[in-house]
Amino acid sequence: MLAEEEDNEGNSFRRFFSAYDGTSLKKRIPKTSRKRCMESMGWLITIGEGDGEISLLHPFSDVHIELPHQNTTVDYYDHEAEYLMTFIRKAVLSASPSHTSDYVLFVIEGGMYFLSFWRPGDLRWTRVIWEGTHHNLFADLVYFNGEIYTVNYFGEVLVCDVADFVGPEPTKVSRYGVQLRPIQDDCDSLPLTVIPAERELLGEDPTYGTTYFRVFQVDLPTGKVTEIEELGNMAFFLGANASLSVQASQYPGIKPNRIYFTDDFLESYTAYEEGGGLDMGVHNVADGSIQQPHYDGVSLSWFCPPIWVTPTLY
Repeated sequence: MLAEEEDNEGNSFRRFFSAYDGTSLKKRIPKTSRKRCMESMGWLITIGEGDGEISLLHPFSDVHIELPHQNTTVDYYDHEAEYLMTFIRKAVLSASPSHTSDYVLFVIEGGMYFLSFWRPGDLRWTRVIWEGTHHNLFADLVYFNGEIYTVNYFGEVLVCDVADFVGPEPTKVSRYGVQLRPIQDDCDSLPLTVIPAERELLGEDPTYGTTYFRVFQVDLPTGKVTEIEELGNMAFFLGANASLSVQASQYPGIKPNRIYFTDDFLESYTAYEEGGGLDMGVHNVADGSIQQPHYDGVSLSWFCPPIWVTPTLY
């Protein structure tokens, strides 16, 4: 899903670009206007730029589920974000609301320090308390076979029971190199306009971008972590969406042993008037290269750059 655009009459719309065949679909989704969007199981988790209100939205049926405001999280006013839209960093569903009312929505919130959840009918968010660790700073989370797996910036893989079932060992991905670097080192990028208040912090003519990935296989029973350079037939999709993997052979146009990524580093792109969207591409796990972006156009937004969605009919 590309960044928000406006037509000649001032109506906002979105384009959905297919990584499979390069086609695009134009659709008006008024409830996403000026909102940050994350994705899980075909649903968007939207956060208002000005009011911080949170909703679940199905982009193709326009079904809308209001969620408790972010200020209902534990100790909210001690962990407020500079921008209301950035308070929640990641979100993942345990099941699709299209199919059941028995689901849980997990989010990384409060400056990435906490994991909280919401169930249908709850009036506020509930904090997950982790025993045995005091260094959270969560980077990502996924749902798999009745469990929520999350990884933090200290390399810890933590598991939260959603059902009494532990699946086979998962794979965690760590992404490095989202950093400032001289713009002349990235001549293919569109020059961005630094917000004046950020100029002294960023220095002269900076830009940003992912430089490499490292992939690790995690053996949960033993705690052993092994770096690997082979995903087999799998392809990963990373960004502001819930991270996911697919069997590449089942999707024409998707290459195996690749990591498809979009721009999700808020701390970098909120320093530019045009926002984020440039940092996307395809990483070849076998040789470490980052290839040309899957989408060769320019799609920028300060509050909602392009994200991956898994389209489903409601």
